[in-house]
Amino acid sequence: MPGEPLLTTAEVAHRLRIKPETVYAYVSRGLLDRVKVPGERVSRFRLADVERLAARTQATRPERDAAPAMRTATTLIAYGRLHYRGLDAAALAPVTSFEEVAQWLWTGERRHAAFTASPETLERARRASEHLPAQARVFDRLPVIVAVAAAMDPLRFDLAPATVTALAPGLLSTMVDALPQVGEAPPDDGLATRLWSRLTGTPAYPDGVRALNAALVLLADHDLAASTIAVRVAASTRAHPYAAVLAGLGALDGPMHGAIGASVHRFIEAALRDGVPAAIAEWLRTGGLPGFGHPRYPDGDPRGAALLDLVTALPIEGALRRTVDDLVATAARRGALPNVDFAVATLAHATGMGPGAAEVIFAVARTAGWIAHVVEEYAQPSNRFRWSSGYTGPPPAAG
Repeated sequence: MPGEPLLTTAEVAHRLRIKPETVYAYVSRGLLDRVKVPGERVSRFRLADVERLAARTQATRPERDAAPAMRTATTLIAYGRLHYRGLDAAALAPVTSFEEVAQWLWTGERRHAAFTASPETLERARRASEHLPAQARVFDRLPVIVAVAAAMDPLRFDLAPATVTALAPGLLSTMVDALPQVGEAPPDDGLATRLWSRLTGTPAYPDGVRALNAALVLLADHDLAASTIAVRVAASTRAHPYAAVLAGLGALDGPMHGAIGASVHRFIEAALRDGVPAAIAEWLRTGGLPGFGHPRYPDGDPRGAALLDLVTALPIEGALRRTVDDLVATAARRGALPNVDFAVATLAHATGMGPGAAEVIFAVARTAGWIAHVVEEYAQPSNRFRWSSGYTGPPPAAG
């Protein structure tokens, strides 16, 4: 066809992501036709033929450019345990404040310091989130709050590690303190206590706050989860830390990631209402038991076990305790052990928190880990995450 685009061997090899000699192997096998151009001694290939071959090979055997490595010194999942810079997270959770663990993730130094935010930033973030409709989830307020905190920080484009770790306590404080107050003003300045009063009207008490603090510690980071990858990709473009956190919140909101907590909450609710056998039968029919099992922990999620130990020690109402015990025992007979999502949902039920509490706890906690990954990513070459698409659509039009 006159004017039909023709490609060189090198161009074909680049498009198909193969070696030039493989192009001629395709020719010899009849997968690709050569075109002789008068006056030229080299072979040419029709663009349409190459695109058809690309669609065929890449649809059945996707070949991507090698993905850049995401290396981290922050978190390791090994030997059935979760470690933050070498320390066992489940061992830290019952005895260490979330603030101290966050500092450990960011700097490798263990120290507790109160997290506070600018009063003006807090007031503006509260006012902005108040404009959301009545049906908005508590989680829906967090992206608004983070966006306001970003706009209020003139140093947000300073990506130096010291600047990023300096802004992080204020960001976490704003995320918590700009949420609507549900319960009484907290008796102390700990972040867990302040978050408690945003999630439940039940008065705060030491063992309950200790369990909520442990949940924050256990969820602070988890290697390269989907939301953390989103954060690091954003940071690689040199998006400021607040923008990177917003990328993480977007990924976290997926029903197969941070938002799964609401499903677990409803699962426990159904078991309380309809009985454990009926609830399990219904959830198995629609896909599986939320809150049980984890691919990274075939022998059981240590985060779930550690948090459940603290939650079951709380003054839990009798029907809830029996239901939780029955769910755990029934699932165990199927070889499924409770994970951290089940433990957080149990905490929410035991303390009067609503179904949206779990994803808020998850988001606040994981922001600490995201900041640690942001600092690591800023030390890497920029824009390093770029994959080839493996295009399988129609070839470009001639002309």
